[in-house]
Amino acid sequence: MAEPQVNGEGAPEQSTAGGATPEPRPKRKQRGGSDSMARGYAKAEERNQAAREALEPLGEGERPLVVTIGAIAAGLVALSIVVGYLAGVKADGETPKIPQVVGPALILGVMAWGMWRARYWAVLGFQLILVFLIFAAVSGLAVSASTVPEFLATGILLAISGGFFYFMVKAMARIQMPERGPRD
Repeated sequence: MAEPQVNGEGAPEQSTAGGATPEPRPKRKQRGGSDSMARGYAKAEERNQAAREALEPLGEGERPLVVTIGAIAAGLVALSIVVGYLAGVKADGETPKIPQVVGPALILGVMAWGMWRARYWAVLGFQLILVFLIFAAVSGLAVSASTVPEFLATGILLAISGGFFYFMVKAMARIQMPERGPRD
């Protein structure tokens, strides 16, 4: 009886129907997990650096269009909260209490002022509000929207808040750039 042949990995080789043993399989090259990860990080960092270099710093008194639109929107919402309260608008059948009016109006008013002055913290705060709106819209689409108008209104809210968020990311990068001129 012939002894089974052993391949390079120490396992007996299987014989084929004709009795001949197949060619031993070459050992697989093991990918260096850390090497490929390091190459991936290096490529990503190159793309990030290219994106940073393509950004133009803001000039003195300049503000990106999306930040201007956001400042106007935040100011109008703050104003509508105060005007609605003074007009006697009720929420869930009750007149809101003063802190329920002053708090959001003050936050949005300060945020509008900060975005008008192209301040990073104000744009970041506005993006936080946009994230809450995006989550609320997705939740509304998934859970509570049951009619076509509800789906449309919630979809529009999602599209607007998502679009604002997307375009504000680049604006934030420009606002944060270190080469920016001095603040007054």
